[in-house]
Amino acid sequence: MKIKLFLSTLFVCFTVLAFAQTNNDDVLFTVDDEPVMASEFVRVYSKNLDLVKDETQKDIDAYLKLFVSYQLKVKEAKRLGLDKDAKYIREFGNYKKQLTTNFLADNKVTDALVKEAYDRVSNDVKASHVLIRIDESEKDTTAVYNRLLKLRNQIAKEGFDKVKSAVHNGSTVFAEDLGYFSGFKMVYSFENVAYNTKVGEISMPFRTRFGYHIVKVFDKRPSLGQVNVAHIMVSNKQKDSLLNPETRINEIYKKIQQGEKFESLAKQFSDDNSSASKGGVLAPFTGGQLSSQEFENVAFSLNEKGEISKPFKTNYGWHIVKLLGKKGVEPFENMKGELENKVKRDSRSKLINSALTKKLKAQYNVSNNETAINYFKTLIDDSFFKKSWVIPENLNKEEVALAIDKASLSYGDFAKYLMNSQRNYFNKKTAPEVVIEKEYQTYLEKELLKYHEANLEFVNPDFAHVLKEYRDGLLLFDLMEKEVWNAATKDSVGLEAFYEKNKSNYVWQDRVDAKVFSSSKKEVVSEAIKLLEKGKTAEEIATVLNANGAQNIIVTSDVMEKGHRALPIAFEFKKGVSKIYNYNDAYHVIDVSKVMPQGIKTFDEARGKVISDYQNSIETNWLDTLGKRYNVKINDAVLAKVKTQIAN
Repeated sequence: MKIKLFLSTLFVCFTVLAFAQTNNDDVLFTVDDEPVMASEFVRVYSKNLDLVKDETQKDIDAYLKLFVSYQLKVKEAKRLGLDKDAKYIREFGNYKKQLTTNFLADNKVTDALVKEAYDRVSNDVKASHVLIRIDESEKDTTAVYNRLLKLRNQIAKEGFDKVKSAVHNGSTVFAEDLGYFSGFKMVYSFENVAYNTKVGEISMPFRTRFGYHIVKVFDKRPSLGQVNVAHIMVSNKQKDSLLNPETRINEIYKKIQQGEKFESLAKQFSDDNSSASKGGVLAPFTGGQLSSQEFENVAFSLNEKGEISKPFKTNYGWHIVKLLGKKGVEPFENMKGELENKVKRDSRSKLINSALTKKLKAQYNVSNNETAINYFKTLIDDSFFKKSWVIPENLNKEEVALAIDKASLSYGDFAKYLMNSQRNYFNKKTAPEVVIEKEYQTYLEKELLKYHEANLEFVNPDFAHVLKEYRDGLLLFDLMEKEVWNAATKDSVGLEAFYEKNKSNYVWQDRVDAKVFSSSKKEVVSEAIKLLEKGKTAEEIATVLNANGAQNIIVTSDVMEKGHRALPIAFEFKKGVSKIYNYNDAYHVIDVSKVMPQGIKTFDEARGKVISDYQNSIETNWLDTLGKRYNVKINDAVLAKVKTQIAN
């Protein structure tokens, strides 16, 4: 589900936001006489301009072509009835429900909530929890609650780790160490309990949308702030079976101690491809943000800018970390705006539902019916408090009990609501007048909120825009999956035929089976050349040149294509021992045992790229078909005005 939501948002770049158009808006183009307005195109183009990486797509004509293709796809999806598909309707309904919840919280945020949020992002909690999964709609939770009470007592006596190993099954029961976290990292109900539980104590069972939990709090600390580091990583998984990750990281560490540049060594030897080319620099992160507690502990333990850690191990491999910078939590005033936005989108905004109700009463024309209230007071008798009250047969069910704008709710509607409410008063001695006054107001608030939810798309432009993005994004995901992605992956015969027809596109570049000898000292590399000429192996050379505990040279052995990070850019592909190259602030000599010229990749070797290209081919042909199926007419005069508007 998360993958589909992510992919569907990619289509948002070309989503038409057709809300609140002015009557005199110019028509930019039509699709089978269905107009697409100029303002829609300008808004989408402007909105996504900074997101576009391909400079050619910033060209208005090129972007218009993509935009038209998008409109054709939407048209085709609706022609195929994908918007009527039960699965699509269900998924869109779920997204709309989630989105509505967020936008209902779009009101003035109280200072108390924002200040609480600041306090929580300024302080971390270390905790573990036990979760028993139950359906969100489950009503009978006594057994789950009682089981957690027993586990709570067991944890208090035996410790969390022992209970964790006994009860965690990864499906219905989760016993997990959460490490440190701060505000907004957990759902609000969970966050509240964690921050309100004292260190060393275990909470009582509580419910979130995931199920019932208990939380044990181990520590609370001021936030560590944000840290910026670079690292060198040697992966646990190596192609070269002779390369020992721990040995390699220690070789690199010795070179650092001998004065070689951290950034240069990262470029040469780090297996983290996303950071190696940048000298090992990672994006800044906060405590609890990474999936490796070990890495965070080392990173935050460094104090002085430029300080370098000793080699250490995580689940990913061996690392050396260099501190580039550190900063604490920003002052409250600097973060206030950001926190207000987060609170509006977070579930904690439900705490101010009363303020929302007040706002909605002012926004809509709400008519209380005092006659209805007084009438229902006369209908409540003792049976109501025994859960046996029934709707009187002579009730005038069509009479209006409550009106919101032009919508009305009848006596029958309110009576059904009372039927469901009587369980809340079982065996209670409450005056009928109090019951009806309270339940009528609760009913009014619920129906007012439902009415607002139903009309939110028409009264809130921001909600309408985002909702349309979801609606069309999901629709196009289903369409592309049906017409392009699945068609390419399932058509094995067509896929292989496409490969055969285009196999010249799938070639290996020139490759060498080689060993690269690297050192910061030219004389060391020169000595390596002499030893190679004497027939010494790479292992023997490393032993000689790294004698007495020194780390003078590092050897990289692999089959390498042009562009391999270990090969100098100017390296000449030929068998034998190369000349000395100065590259990435170090000296290198390459011993090539075999040169493998360019060659066609087998189908299996090229499969991933073949599938991608085949999908592009299918999509291109399909779009040609759509272009013939639907009549697109572009208004050149309006397009010229659009270009002028964007340019200015």
